[in-house]
Order: sequence, then structure tokens, then C-alpha cells
Amino acid sequence: MKPIWIVDDDQSIRFVLEKALLRENLPTRSFTHPQDVLRALADTPEAEGPQILVSDIRMPGGSGLDLLEKVKERLPGLPVIIMTAFSDLDSAVSAFQGGAFEYLPKPFDLPKAVELIRRAVEESQREEVAEERMTAVPEMLGQAPAMQDVFRAIGRLSQSQVTVLITGESGSGKELVARALHKHSPRASGPFVAINTAAIPKDLLESELFGHERGAFTGAQTMRRGRFEQADGGTLFLDEIGDMPFDLQTRLLRVLSDGHFYRVGGHSAVRANVRVIAATHQNLEQRVKEGVFREDLFHRLNVIRLRLPALRERREDVPMLTRFFLQQSARQLGVEPKRISEPALKLLGSFDFPGNVRQLENLCHWLTVMAPAQVIEVKDLPPEVLGSVATAQSGADDPVGAALPSPLSGAAAPLLASLPPAALNGAALEAASTAAAGSATWEQGLQAEALALLENGRTDVWDVLTRRFETRLIQTALANTRGRRIEAAHKLGIGRNTITRKIQELDLE
Repeated sequence: MKPIWIVDDDQSIRFVLEKALLRENLPTRSFTHPQDVLRALADTPEAEGPQILVSDIRMPGGSGLDLLEKVKERLPGLPVIIMTAFSDLDSAVSAFQGGAFEYLPKPFDLPKAVELIRRAVEESQREEVAEERMTAVPEMLGQAPAMQDVFRAIGRLSQSQVTVLITGESGSGKELVARALHKHSPRASGPFVAINTAAIPKDLLESELFGHERGAFTGAQTMRRGRFEQADGGTLFLDEIGDMPFDLQTRLLRVLSDGHFYRVGGHSAVRANVRVIAATHQNLEQRVKEGVFREDLFHRLNVIRLRLPALRERREDVPMLTRFFLQQSARQLGVEPKRISEPALKLLGSFDFPGNVRQLENLCHWLTVMAPAQVIEVKDLPPEVLGSVATAQSGADDPVGAALPSPLSGAAAPLLASLPPAALNGAALEAASTAAAGSATWEQGLQAEALALLENGRTDVWDVLTRRFETRLIQTALANTRGRRIEAAHKLGIGRNTITRKIQELDLE
């Protein structure tokens, strides 16, 4: 194992830490001044560098915060623990903002200091393994047996040009599979063109797919090539095929049959050499029975079917995906990647993720923007995750909660989770029970919380609930827009100045 580097001008501190860590079989290397550390980093290969760095914050040879900044430039993933006196807590805040793993107040309790260092070592080793796995799998991630079946199917289809139908819930990664099928096919050098048939108005979809001639309709001032022509020699991905209008299904069937089609307003047949991959979250067999999807088109598309598992069916992949998305979010935002604690990962693994992988990806964007520290703890997780687990736990640990229904996705769960058991009495308990039922709405959850606060004798209920409502609303909008305030304000229907003022008032900076 790589050594733990200790930087402190106080010889006694260095001596005590060295001896304590050696007793734990943790190798060390000590330095007196920050400049010594920087020289050692320059002369030491990264593979032989520090596992973690423990540094004092005030030394005659320089500042621990300056050292933290320079070390992070060279080794952004290195956990750094800053030692500080109690009077230096302001500096400790600066240390967190600079990317420190944790701070260690002086005088410290030696066993607690060793425990903190060991936790940092374990985190460092876990992140190293996770990064190695990520670099080895750049396209799709998944160790669960269900995902391995998908990977095997992609491998078997790698030399085929057969039509494929991908089914799975929204957000499960159907387009990623389509891209992988294209990338590993003989058509990899050709274009990959994707179109969501549910996102384009019916009147425009025909022109989008097949193109149009000049003058075909009002506004058609030039000839335009459709997606089929754009995908010539490559792959066309038709997402949400189950929502395609019935009359267009006939034209699509003809193209799949002989490869010919006509542009809108055109009289000459156009041929396109295209492989079609379709995807849907709907039950196409049921759509056929309902008469809204052509049976002959269904059989034409359903040559090879790949079913993508929901994320709740592959929970063992949640830790790997979470670390990957945290790294990805950090790169996109240009910030230091955040790490996530094991308890927080375990909690995420128990969540059902109705939005599947896309929801987990958005959640990681939210955590990258909103989590206050560099290490994400359980308390930093969003309310829908905390609420679902709190509801499940209340039935087992809390005699009051045991009397309440506890569906995993109950609307009242986040609200009930924040209340002490004593607050749930009388009318509040009755309202909470109603709100926790499977058919509960968020309004019922709000009613339950308001009653609980009123029953508890609070006189600031309006301010408390309004503040919490506005906080969650703005946090959710910012997570959805990846921190872009103007876009978040636009989506919420408020002004730019209003969201800026609210962020300041609610201390969301």
C-alpha cells in the first residue's frame, strides 16, 4: 500500500501519528514544510505517491490551504485531511471548499484520528478500483446478470444487420443499447440518426422521417432530406415507436419492406440503405389488440427483441453507476468529483428509481450541485430517497410508525420522516395515515405535516412550510437544469431576480 504523508512543523504531532499508524500497519512518510511535499510530489511517480495526505493548516513554511490547492491540481482524487485548532474553524470551512476530505481538530483524540485516516484510506482505495472499472467500460455499465444478457446479445448481433426492437421502461437506456448495436455492427462507419417519434407533432413527423420537396406545403422553400436519407449507409433509431401515428405506420412498413419511399410532395422514389432499430416502453402486443398499432409492422420490427431491465432489477449496479455519473457530472461542470459514503450508497441501492438510470443520472447531477461537502453522506440525499427509506424504517423501529402504512414511494414519506414521533398524535396521526396510503397525494402529505405542527403547538407553521416548499422546489429545478439559474427560473415561471433573491433568502448558495 502507498504511504500516508503527514505534514506538520510540530515534531510531536508527527511522532504520535507515525507510531499510531504503524501500529495499524499503515506506512507513513513525514514532512516539516509544504514545500518539501511539493518537491517530493514532483520527484515521485504517481504509482508510488501518497495514499492520503494529512496536513496542518498553519506552518512557518506555508499554508495548508495553499498546499491543498496545489496538491489537488496534481492529484485531484487524493483525499486530504486538514488538521486545525478549534479557533481555525473558519479555515476548516475553506478547506472543505478547497476539496478536503475532512478536517481534524486539534488537540485530537488519537483513536478517532486513526479511524478517520483509515476511513480516508478505504475511500481512496475504493475510488481507485471504481476508476479502473470505469476506464475499462466506457460505453455501458452493468455487472448484473440481466445486463450481462444484454451485452451478450449485443455481441451476438455485432455482425448482423437485422432489425431490432428494444423494450424497457423509460429511462432504462434504450438509446445507449441502440448506439452500441450500431457501433459494433458492419455499419459503424456510417451515420447513427435518432428520432423520438413521440416528441414530434404528427403533422411534422412525416416530413422529419421522409423529407419534403420544395413547395410541398407552406413554408417548404427548399428541398429537405429526411432522417431516412440522413441515415443512409448507417442506422436509424426510432424511439417510442409505439406512439407513431397509424397512417405513418403504413409508410414505415413499406420502407422496411423494400427500402423505397417518397418525400412529401415528391413523385420519384428514393432508396435508402438503412438498418432500423426501434424502441418502446409500451406493450406493443396490447397496442395491436387495441387497434392503434399495425400487426404487420409489429412483426416486421419484432425480428430480434432485446428487453432492458429496470434499475430496480439490477440493484447491484447502482454503486458503479453512481460513481460513474458523479465523475461525469464533475467533468461537465468543471468541478472536483464528489465521493459518496457506503451508507449513502446502500440507501440508494434500496430505492426503487421509477425513472431508472436517467433518474439516477439526474440525481447525481443534483448531488454534484447541491451536496455541501466533498463526501456525500446519507443526509445529503434528496428527499424522495430519504423519505422512502424513512417510511420503511418507521414501521420496524417506531411504535407510532408501525401503525402507519409505509409504501416505498408514498407521497407523505418525506414529510413524515422529518417529524418526531411525539408530533404525530390525534388528528395529525389520522391525517398522516391517510396521506401515507398508496393513493395519497402530496396535498394530503402537506395536510398531515401542517396538522402535526399545529398539534405540536407551533405558531410559525406558515413560514416553516413555505420555506421548505420553496427550498425543495428551487433545488429540484436547479438539479433539473444542472445549476443554470435562468433556465430554472424560466421553468418555474418566475423571474431571474426572484430566483436569485430566493436562493439568498433560503441560504441555498
